[in-house]
Amino acid sequence: MDWLNLKDRTVFITGAAGGIGRAVAQGFADQGARLALFDRDAEGLKAVADQLETAPLAMPLDLSDLAAVESTLNTAADLVGAPGILVNVAAMSTPALLAEVSEAAFHLQMTVNTTAALVAAQVFRRRRDTDRPAAIVNISSIAAQNPVPNGAAYSASKAALTSLTRQLAIEWGPEGIRCNLVSPGLILTPLSENFYSDPKDRKAREDVVPVRRIGLPQDIADAVLYLASDRASYVSGADVVVDGAFTQTLMTHIPRKRMT
Repeated sequence: MDWLNLKDRTVFITGAAGGIGRAVAQGFADQGARLALFDRDAEGLKAVADQLETAPLAMPLDLSDLAAVESTLNTAADLVGAPGILVNVAAMSTPALLAEVSEAAFHLQMTVNTTAALVAAQVFRRRRDTDRPAAIVNISSIAAQNPVPNGAAYSASKAALTSLTRQLAIEWGPEGIRCNLVSPGLILTPLSENFYSDPKDRKAREDVVPVRRIGLPQDIADAVLYLASDRASYVSGADVVVDGAFTQTLMTHIPRKRMT
């Protein structure tokens, strides 16, 4: 039995060359979906496409160019057919303090992390397969609700993406489009591996996560595939936090007297 019923669905994935994007692409390919993959890293994108047996369409795309987002996704729809699923994985983060971040740097991260997701969603809505219910899954972050030190624009952009996704859910739900979020916690990816290269640093991070491990890209991909599937047909406007209960530990940091 095809539990997820994703075979032959056409899926658009931005940020497909990154750690999470690669796992998401592999997950859909394993389910027999047709893929159109997008990333600004052309070499990395080709490597991902080459390893997938489904021969996906791979199109380099810089999400900071909103006109290119629209034209590239439209071209992809012409080439592979009407999409039924959109997964916005792509994001960027440039560390900066609010007192020092430039307007240009702030605007760039908002464009890539939030506005580009909206433009992609608008193209998806116009070009989607209307014979079946459609799904959009946006990758947010626990930083949307828990600001990251030195991450001024990143946290703000993810908070905006979270609100945007909920707005899409209520506006486009009547049209048969579900919109959901996956918010990763501490995830080991090629971009974050430097934080875990020292065993002591890794152990320290693992110790603050109740399940006592760092998440993997596959953990995120599993949540994405569920939300994109017919099994989640009554799930829309949801934020699925995949963080090993890390964000539930706030009360454990309060100093308490020992009870005798």
